[in-house]
This record gives sequence, structure tokens and C-alpha cells, in this order.
Amino acid sequence: MWPLGHVAVAYLCYTLATRARFDAPPAHVPALILVVGSQFPDLVDKPLAWYLGMIPTGRSLAHSLLLLVPLSIAVSLVADRHDRGEYGIAFAIGALSHTFVDVLPVIWNPETSPNQLLWPITPVEPYPSGPPTVLGLLQESITEPYFLLEFVLAAVAFTLWRRHGSPGLEVLRTALERVRPTPS
Repeated sequence: MWPLGHVAVAYLCYTLATRARFDAPPAHVPALILVVGSQFPDLVDKPLAWYLGMIPTGRSLAHSLLLLVPLSIAVSLVADRHDRGEYGIAFAIGALSHTFVDVLPVIWNPETSPNQLLWPITPVEPYPSGPPTVLGLLQESITEPYFLLEFVLAAVAFTLWRRHGSPGLEVLRTALERVRPTPS
């Protein structure tokens, strides 16, 4: 799944969680932490595999539940310690939804494998001819229904996000205003 799809799935999952627990939409800061969490596995694995060659694929270390579960617990404990428990929950939902959505193709494509969920206990296949390119991945996925579904999910998530008052946007605006030079 591409970054847009991961953010969309994470936002939809987090919206369900906040509605179930608080009967409220996501709050501003947790929504931003959710976005970071939803990208975390790729932000770690892709550079380590594609550019540094330290791990076998772009879906291994940070896509593994053996890392994500303890990391999510640690982030939640630190957040709780600072009376920001919701931040830990947002990160965990973002990161875990990412890795679970990435293994969904196993359902309809027997050539794919869920082994990344328990890497390094279960092996993942290294790239046969070197790491892929972003353009190559785009060309491979453009005709896949799963790729097109990402845009549907993104439209639904964006509609909900707007209906919820665009959580996170005000925090970003405020931060940008603080760093923007004032005209003289």
C-alpha cells in the first residue's frame, strides 16, 4: 500500500477507536501522531533496505510485530507517564494498521507472504535483482484493484477528516506561523 492508503486506513481505524471510547472525533495532536505512526514502518524499512542494504527488504524490521508491539507498548508507556496516553494509542493504531494492511494481499495472491509479521524469526525473500524503484512499484501497482481501493479509502477518510474539523491542521498552521519570518 502507498502512503496515502496507509494514512487513510489509519485514520478510519482511529476514528472508530475514538468514537467507541469517547464518542468524539480524533483530537489534533493525536491525529498528527497517527499520521507519523501510519508511515513509521516504511520510514524505517525502506531506507534501511533500499539505500543502505542493512535489512533484506523494505518490509522486514519495522513491519515485524516483534518490533512494533514492544515499540507501541513503550511509546504508550512514555505517553502515559506524561499524561498523554492518547498519543501512544494513536501511534500504535497507525503503525500496526500499516503492517496489517501490507499483508492483506496474501488473501488473494498466493505468491505473497505474511512472513514480515514475524521477521527475523520467519524469513523474508530478499530482492532478486536489487531494490525496486518507486516508479517501478507504481507501474506494477497501477492496474491492481488494491491500488485503486486506496483512493476510495482516501476519499472516505478525507471526507470524515473534514467533517471532524480537520484535526491536526490547526496545530500545523500554528507551528508554521511560529517559524515563518515576519515581514519587515
